[in-house]
Amino acid sequence: MAQRLSLVATLGTATAALGACTPAGEVPEERGQTAVYQGVSTILLDDDLVSFSVAMTGAKDRAEVEAYGRCAAAQYALDQGFGFARQVRTIVKKEGQTWYGDAVYVISASLPQGLRTIDAEVVAVECAELGIPSQ
Repeated sequence: MAQRLSLVATLGTATAALGACTPAGEVPEERGQTAVYQGVSTILLDDDLVSFSVAMTGAKDRAEVEAYGRCAAAQYALDQGFGFARQVRTIVKKEGQTWYGDAVYVISASLPQGLRTIDAEVVAVECAELGIPSQ
């Protein structure tokens, strides 16, 4: 009898632990979803300071939203005849199943000082290889 109670207690603990992850039969929200890129809005804040607002669903995490903004910044820099950009800041938030990113970059012809710089040509190629749109 003691063994049976021990087994029931063990099974109950295991079931509770599994249930804490996700309800039975449900898959975590982002798992298995394909990213859907919903577009980029670009606002020129100053001669070389640009804001990129992006929206997407199916992102695994904030890094994917940041990458979308980085791809937009790289393409914009190239379109304007510049080769580099430096990230000033990126704000990411999630509302429901939609992720929003607000990224600000300084674009320049030469490599700017700072830690978060990008070579626009290199990043644009990486984005294309990863299937991340830039517009």
